[in-house]
Amino acid sequence: MIFCCSPSIQSLSLLLTSTHLHLHTRPSKILFTGVGVFVGLDAKPRFELQPARDFDSGINSIRSYKLNPNEHFDLELRDSGEGDTIPFLILQKALDREQETKHSLLLTALDGGNPPGTGTLNITVTVLDANDNQPVCSQDVYSVTLQENADIGRFVVRVNATDADHGSNGVVEYTLGRNLKRRVHDIFLLDRITGAIKVKGPVDFEENEMYSLNVQASDKGQPPLTTDCRVIVKIQDVNDNRPQIEVTSLSNTVSEDSKPGTVISLISVTDQDSDINGKVISSITENVPFELKPSYKDNVYSIVTKGRLDREFVSHYDITITATDCGQPPLSTFKTLSVQISDVNDNSPEFSQNPLELYLVENNAPGASIFSVSATDKDLNENAAISYYIVRGEGTQNDMASFLNINSDNGHISALKSFDFEILKTFQFQVVATDSGTPLLSVEEIPRNVNAGHLVTKVRAYDADIGYNGWLLFSLQEVTDHSLFALDRYTGQIRTLRSFTETDEAEHNLVILVKDNGNVSLSATATVIIKVVEPKEAFVASDVKSSVKDEEENSVTFYLIITLGSVSALFLVSIIVLIVMQCSKPTDYSSKNLQDVNYDGTLCHSIQYRSGDKRYMLVGPRMSIGSTIVPGSNGNTLVLPEHRRRASGEVRAVSKH
Repeated sequence: MIFCCSPSIQSLSLLLTSTHLHLHTRPSKILFTGVGVFVGLDAKPRFELQPARDFDSGINSIRSYKLNPNEHFDLELRDSGEGDTIPFLILQKALDREQETKHSLLLTALDGGNPPGTGTLNITVTVLDANDNQPVCSQDVYSVTLQENADIGRFVVRVNATDADHGSNGVVEYTLGRNLKRRVHDIFLLDRITGAIKVKGPVDFEENEMYSLNVQASDKGQPPLTTDCRVIVKIQDVNDNRPQIEVTSLSNTVSEDSKPGTVISLISVTDQDSDINGKVISSITENVPFELKPSYKDNVYSIVTKGRLDREFVSHYDITITATDCGQPPLSTFKTLSVQISDVNDNSPEFSQNPLELYLVENNAPGASIFSVSATDKDLNENAAISYYIVRGEGTQNDMASFLNINSDNGHISALKSFDFEILKTFQFQVVATDSGTPLLSVEEIPRNVNAGHLVTKVRAYDADIGYNGWLLFSLQEVTDHSLFALDRYTGQIRTLRSFTETDEAEHNLVILVKDNGNVSLSATATVIIKVVEPKEAFVASDVKSSVKDEEENSVTFYLIITLGSVSALFLVSIIVLIVMQCSKPTDYSSKNLQDVNYDGTLCHSIQYRSGDKRYMLVGPRMSIGSTIVPGSNGNTLVLPEHRRRASGEVRAVSKH
């Protein structure tokens, strides 16, 4: 490095880097002249100082130099070869600008006089900066918490790094690590100069609960030095997700005879939030006969019936499921399930008026309509499709039923004969309305004052099989009170076990099961509804019958005597003809020539004399075992193969002139 000098030297200023010194001189008694440079760069750096000059000569000239003691510099003297001594400043220990930026030295030159003369030189060494320090972050790891859905531009954290170097060597810049995922660069923005990190894009806890950012701090030295620090951003959950309701299974049609506890749907409820924000409370509409039951799995529920259903009362339900989380503020989700109640044959046809009384003008035209009955059924479709028939059987009240016909579809009743007021003034018959539903349902009414052993009704069933396969056994499948009724397993008769009390229910349901004895047993069911009524209600119809009984007997006696005589004469003629035919048969006639005919021995009509009642009665046709309508004397016989319910109505016909 070039330095300047003057005739006298008093001080020297050096700007020292690893290879250079800058010297500035001022006048002194002993003068330093020349050029000083660093030499020996491969060993200890040394700086040649200008030698001092003394105007004396000989022994009084410059003899030696000395340097004030210090830890960094030392003095080395060399002979110039011309009798002069040249001082060298040697760097003994490395300099550190960050510890000490300047060093002050004092160089003294001594001559050989007595006393010796001296000259001093003040040397100031200024240490220049080198990029020997890398940036240092204030923390190795920065950990912060950030709420999801934070606004764009929201300040997150500031990374702070310092560099002990000077100038551009100490200026620090910040960048995000290159190995970070693209998503991190889309969410966070790092200020290159200040090190501040801000929100750049949407933050979603459900997408990622934590982000780890690698930040590099670099200075502007040549070459630059770099350090790394890590920023961990924990995302705090916010209640920003509503619960989700998923219906995994649904029976949108439920039978009205479903028992309580029947499962109609399975649902699962989820919430993407965490902790308390993800805890969900579920419920359903209160005014429906359904309830929500939790499963063994969390947030899985079943919807079950909690009471009996009645389609005739409510045929459709909208069940609203509500799922609400426990966040603040809470969020809710609603889902509505539509459930249709399907019909079962649980209602019997009903006549609007029972009994009915009609007036018939005598001498009516045979085959003409005399009256029309109508019944209604609360059920649907085939369960409400009604057909009508007239009960025909034994008993005075049914004598005239044989002369009546009813249209099974519309209930129009027509007379097959012309009635005469002078012969018949009044008669009664019973019309039964039956629906087409399954299973069969019968409604019976009995007075409350009956005793134990009273015959309520008889369940009659038929099986087309023969032998052991056609042997039928009856049993009670369901009964509301086992202490009240008993069923004969062989005959199907239902009888009371005891008398009724005031605490007994007024209506009882009995489900009858009948099975055959085949290898694979087949079965059918029927439901009997027994209504217990007060005695006056039960016998009102029988009182009406008794009041007209005498009139009936008197009016038909003459007619029956004539009919009996005619039939008796016909019977005698038939016997005579049969005897003649038997006598005229060939001797080789055998029974094998007889044709095998299917004949059940019934006549279209027959006359029967009942000695107990001292009267004759006209008996209608017997029905074969395979028939769908089986005659009965009291209208309380239930026939299983029909699989239909019926309602009976009593009609009282009064002849008029």
